[in-house]
Amino acid sequence: MSVLFEPVTLGELQLANRIVMAPMTRSRALADAVPGSEMVEYYRQRASAGLIVAEGTAPSASGLGYCRTPAIYSNQQIAGWQRVTEAVHAEGGCIVLQLMHVGRAASQHNKPAGAATVAPSALRARTQVFSDAAGLVDTDEPQALTLQGIDEAIEDYRQAALNARLAGFDGVELHCTSGYLPMQFMASGSNQRSDAYGGDVTGRVRFAKEVIEAMASAIGAGRVGFRLCPGNPYNDIDDQDPAATAAALCEAVAPLGLAYLHIMRSPLADLNAFALARQHSPHALILNDGFDGPSASAALASGEGAAVSFARHFIANPDLVERLKRGLPLTRFDRKTLYTPGSAGYSDYPAYQANAQEVAQ
Repeated sequence: MSVLFEPVTLGELQLANRIVMAPMTRSRALADAVPGSEMVEYYRQRASAGLIVAEGTAPSASGLGYCRTPAIYSNQQIAGWQRVTEAVHAEGGCIVLQLMHVGRAASQHNKPAGAATVAPSALRARTQVFSDAAGLVDTDEPQALTLQGIDEAIEDYRQAALNARLAGFDGVELHCTSGYLPMQFMASGSNQRSDAYGGDVTGRVRFAKEVIEAMASAIGAGRVGFRLCPGNPYNDIDDQDPAATAAALCEAVAPLGLAYLHIMRSPLADLNAFALARQHSPHALILNDGFDGPSASAALASGEGAAVSFARHFIANPDLVERLKRGLPLTRFDRKTLYTPGSAGYSDYPAYQANAQEVAQ
């Protein structure tokens, strides 16, 4: 049998197989960024994954910026997530929470009253976000974080890690890509600071490094991972040397003994993100982007990583592990319902059902 279906240990995380469900924003949270019953069922159905990385979740009110995305700073949010983790654990699954502060990739239409939009520098992201109230809108003009504001943001992440454990999560993952706050600090185009959190690459990766250190000190490094995609331009990110930036962060946190590095394939043709991660990080690698069953098995067999994460395939195939193991066909997801409220295109995809001819055989 393929190594894909063998157990593996990542830090303190015990995975029954090496198939990881990647974090995906699905915009199904209730009012006040609280996970509801649809999210409980959605994650329960997919608990056969060796590890679920639950969707990007705000560590604070200022970290919100998209419509209907969850958070984990209030008691109500923690209680909502606890129902999710209990359902996953009841099915024998393992689940961590991705912490995602969107920084400047935000609109006030999607934030609680009084929540600021912040970034390393006061530079608006040249992109738009969707709002239920106003449709597509330009992102907010952000406030540049003061040194005190940076300390407070790091503390928000530390507390969010503690809250995640209180909610029953097995660990947390820091979202360091897709143009959100850590990547806004890391990238030379969005970080114009001249203090200790800007300038050269060592200064620009300092924020992400200190967030990871804070989370590791709070819940144990063996329950903390981080996600990178060198060269990802999403949300108006431009970096003069994305390979050097990614390598610098990997080396900065190398001594911590983290659970894993979740490394995405780079969109840059001349940048091999997997090779970069192997060269600069001692941590176990979860490989992501564009894999199917055979290619994932081949990557693990050749020693490229410890596990492989799947995103799109998990949307319409809640039983993806079983389908890959048996070589069953995969259902295609409906793009129109990726971010719409309710169960349609979310928790209503069925497990594989054999047709009459297959049953007869």
